[in-house]
Amino acid sequence: MTKKDELTKYFRMSLAAAFILTVAAAGIAGQNKTDVQDARAARMLLGKHMFSLQWISWDYFGTATVANAGGLYTIKAEQKGRGNTDFVRLEGEIRTISAKEFIMNGTIVTQVHHINDGDPCTREGEFTFKITGTRKYWRLQQMDNPCDPVVDYIDVFFK
Repeated sequence: MTKKDELTKYFRMSLAAAFILTVAAAGIAGQNKTDVQDARAARMLLGKHMFSLQWISWDYFGTATVANAGGLYTIKAEQKGRGNTDFVRLEGEIRTISAKEFIMNGTIVTQVHHINDGDPCTREGEFTFKITGTRKYWRLQQMDNPCDPVVDYIDVFFK
């Protein structure tokens, strides 16, 4: 193979690599929008909602806010205990919205005085919130607390 052939081959491989990287970058950028599979469910999810973790209270609730910026739905939520340091916080990007569930990628932090020695428990990753039966809320499906052998009911209520 001549030097010219080698340079031509290298140039073609470089162009192919640049093309692949460009397509991959465009694909990643395209993931910055929520996959809305059900427009009615997306409308129902958008806005402010009551938010709770059963260990904190069923008598008073926190707030979850779902926003849409350029097609990317985000959620931010918090409930605080009264007279103690208990809380639950949730924050993330919603990846998918379907008729009965939404999937978010983000962080959930819980702190309950009688769980995990009262220390915060942080979970990161992908979480599914689902409507089941006639319930009027989306419930976190990954209910097992990773820091203590208890079950957490984390709910985002309908408006």
